[in-house]
Amino acid sequence: MIYQIIWVLALLVVGYIIGTYLERKHYRSILKREEALRSLPVVASKYLPEDGVSYQQTLVMGNVTISVDYFKRFLATLHNFFGGRVTSYESLLDRARREAMLRMKSQAASQQASLVLNVKYETASIYKGSGSNIGSVEVLAYGTALIPKST
Repeated sequence: MIYQIIWVLALLVVGYIIGTYLERKHYRSILKREEALRSLPVVASKYLPEDGVSYQQTLVMGNVTISVDYFKRFLATLHNFFGGRVTSYESLLDRARREAMLRMKSQAASQQASLVLNVKYETASIYKGSGSNIGSVEVLAYGTALIPKST
């Protein structure tokens, strides 16, 4: 019995250490790419700019799936028991949204877009595991890239 408790605690500690390391590494990557793509504006507006430029319009999207580590799942279970904000999932969703946005912006930049309009997000839990535990979160960011036409 005591070995099982030690085993569970050891797995939680290992999950915490590895999960924290990978999350920090992902955030560093996100910050670096956000800085590189900062010059490409994305807006929720669906109206074309009135700047007299002709644009080719194309759909761009970025998709990401991020799984929940066991430590975050354990913390979420505690929050569900006691109530309150589930901060362990908030960082997961923040990373997923930002990563999806970066992938969308990267696709738009590769097509020489000068602006992305009508940006939207879709979020889904794609694997629930046993019970109602979230296993993975998928986020899709999409919008209309405006590519200036050559005259």
